[in-house]
This record gives sequence, structure tokens and C-alpha cells, in this order.
Amino acid sequence: MKTHTKNETTASPEEKLDFKKILPVFVIVLIDLLGLTIIIPLLPLYAASYGANAFVIGALGAAYPLMQFLGAPLLGRLSDRFGRRPVLIVSQIGTLIGFIVLGIANTLWLLFISRIIDGISGANIATAQAVITDNTTEKTRTQGLGLIGAAFGLGFIVGPIIAFLTLAFSDNNYHLVAYVAAGFSLISILLTYFWLEESYPPEKRGQKNAKTGVGLKAMFNALKKPQIGLLLALMFFQQFAFGGFEQLLSLFTLNRLGMNASSNAGLFVYVGIIVVAVQGYFVGRWSRKFGDRWLVRMGLLALGIGLLLSALTPARPVPWYSRADVTAELSGDVAHPGETPPVEDIQIDLPDDNNTGWIGLIWLGAAMIPAAIGGGILQPSINSMITQHVAPDEIGGTLGISAAFLSGANAITPLVMGAFFEWMGSSAPFLIGSAILLVLWMIAQRTIAKE
Repeated sequence: MKTHTKNETTASPEEKLDFKKILPVFVIVLIDLLGLTIIIPLLPLYAASYGANAFVIGALGAAYPLMQFLGAPLLGRLSDRFGRRPVLIVSQIGTLIGFIVLGIANTLWLLFISRIIDGISGANIATAQAVITDNTTEKTRTQGLGLIGAAFGLGFIVGPIIAFLTLAFSDNNYHLVAYVAAGFSLISILLTYFWLEESYPPEKRGQKNAKTGVGLKAMFNALKKPQIGLLLALMFFQQFAFGGFEQLLSLFTLNRLGMNASSNAGLFVYVGIIVVAVQGYFVGRWSRKFGDRWLVRMGLLALGIGLLLSALTPARPVPWYSRADVTAELSGDVAHPGETPPVEDIQIDLPDDNNTGWIGLIWLGAAMIPAAIGGGILQPSINSMITQHVAPDEIGGTLGISAAFLSGANAITPLVMGAFFEWMGSSAPFLIGSAILLVLWMIAQRTIAKE
């Protein structure tokens, strides 16, 4: 398979991204991700309000990616056979149903059901990546895939703001936040149906993928391919390390800094601004100038350093922290009947409020810079390298397998890291993740093929 040559610093017309083709999928993914980013800062605290400990909250975080691990490869192959657009619509409908169930949830098991429904149909991002790949060249692919990440970053800016305002105007009604997320999911379905053009026409849909198969066998076969197997393994292990950070950040800040759902929403806005800058602008320039191999190595190092610094965040609650107020929010004492669910027993240790200050938040804010840069670089650069080593009619399926490895890591890491959080303290998941990433960085120096 032909690989691309080293990118030149100055882009020729053939190396420029066609934004007219990318704009519809960018907007649709952004709207779709608004639903997800509205609930991300809230979901761990939602579960904590039902008395869930860190391990159970980790299991809730694992439910979605575990189901996606099973469903994404199949949907990826189906998108190669039947087109990207219908598979994307089916996936978005599953997300809508999941948010509605989350909105009506009044028990912990319904929270699990909502994430399972969303996960089993969750090929939104993988299918969108396939659309991007259909409309880009090898030289513009990393930038195009980076725009998917930029949409995620914008979602992390706008989504948490919407969550913050919804919580503020509804006396912390967690259910209403879920319904707002469902509304954005519905908008994304309508945009996909009426605006998005099919990027993979029937004449390009060969019969090869009908013989390729899906499931564990297809994943093992992909692992056997030179470079593809290495890149898939790298995708899995970097996400295993980073997933604990993503899934447990809200619990970490609750335990270490006393930050509630609204405060965490603000933190996610800050991270989103960094990710948008990296994936919307810098990743394309860096890819053309230095190549994807450099991006992968730099991303591993930056993320490893960011997680290490995050783990060392001083245990100093934010200045506005009140233990009584946070306890009341989680227990539902300040909400109207039927809104924030009543707590059985808060299992997450809350800090004392007699030693508040800014140092903890400032430290974490600094640590999030390399963490967000590394996290923003890795997925688009690894996926770009993967697409350069497969045939065009295998791109959708291979990206589906990549998404499955990503989801597999996301399914395992909340359970493992949640257990470490519960048994060894809130810093343990980040320290372990940092060690994994720094080892991967050393391995990547020798094993990733030169461009």
C-alpha cells in the first residue's frame, strides 16, 4: 500500500482542504456532540447522587463504550456497503433515544439503560470520520479528521455553558439537562437527513467488504497487518490511559477541589477552547510541516506530562466551595420534588471547606494545557496514518475497527481506573495513565514507520 511522502511546509492547491465539502459534516457533528458534551460534566455526579461509588460510576462510564465496541465495527462495514448517510442517521436516532431515557431516569439502572442504548448504535464519530476521509486526500486527511476533534472541542465550550445555564435556571434539575441534550440530538438528525449528501456513492461500494466480516475475527485480522496492527494497538493503549482522565475528571475535581457540576462545566469549557485551537488550526499546520509520525510522538509525550501534573494537583478546594451546599446539591435537598434524584448515601469523599484557595485550580488549569494538546493530537493523527495503509473500500470498516478499539479501551478503563480511584485515592488513575503514555512514547520512537 502506498504511503504518503513527507509533507511540505508550503501547501499546494492539491494540499488544501475543501471546506465546502467538510462544512456540513462539521456542523452536524458539532450539533450532535452538543448533546454529549452537555451531559459529560453531569453524568458522574448524577450517578453519585444515587449513592454510586467510584467503581460503579466507572461501570456506568464503561456501559456506552462497551456497547459501542460491539456495534461500531458492524456499522462501519455497513457504511462501506450501504453508504455513510443512512448509518449516521440510525446512530443518531439511538443517541436521541438514549438521552430521552436519561431524562426520565429515576433509578441508577435506568442511567445504565440510557448509556447502553446510546452505545449500541454509537457510530456517529466513526461514520463522520469516514465521510471526512471520502472527501480528503492523504495530504489533507489529518486536518480534516482534526476538524472532527475541533467540533468536539467547540462542543466542550458550548455544551457545558448550556448545561451550566440549564442547571442555574432549574435549581440543578439534572433531568432537564438530559432533555436539552435530546433536543440537540434531534436537530442533528434533521440536519443529516436534509443537508448531508452521501459521500460514498453506490458505484464505489465494492463487494470486497462483504467477505471481510466483522467482530473479533476482523479485529484480530487487522492487528496482523503491518503498521495497521501497531497503530490500532497504539490507539487502544493511549485511550486506556486517557480514558480514565476523561471519565473520572469530574470525580477528581469533586474530591480534590470541591467542584460541583456547574464548576466542572466551566472547566470543560476551558479544555474545549484549547482543543479547538489545536484541532481546528494547529494540527493541520503541524501535520503538513512535521508529519503524522511526529504528531503521534509529541501527543504521547504531552499527554503523559499533562496527566502527571494533574495527579499532583494540590488538595485545596476552590474559593467558592461550601461542603454543605455541594452535599445538598448531590442529595437533592435544594431541588423541587421529582427533579434531582434523592441520594441514598454519597460515596465520594468531599474536602473540608476551612482551607479554600486558588492554588489547586490554577495548578490543574496549567496541567490541562499539555493534557488537552496531547489528547487533541493523538486520535486524528493515528487515524490519518491508518487510512493511508488501507484500500479506499476498506476505509469505513477499518475506521470502525479503530473506533471499536477506542471503545474497548473506554469500556475497560473506567472499571480499572474507577477501582484504583476507590482503593488507592483520586490521583492513582492519572499517575497510572501517565506511566502508560510515557512508556508508549518511548516505544513509538522506534516502532512507527517513517513517512
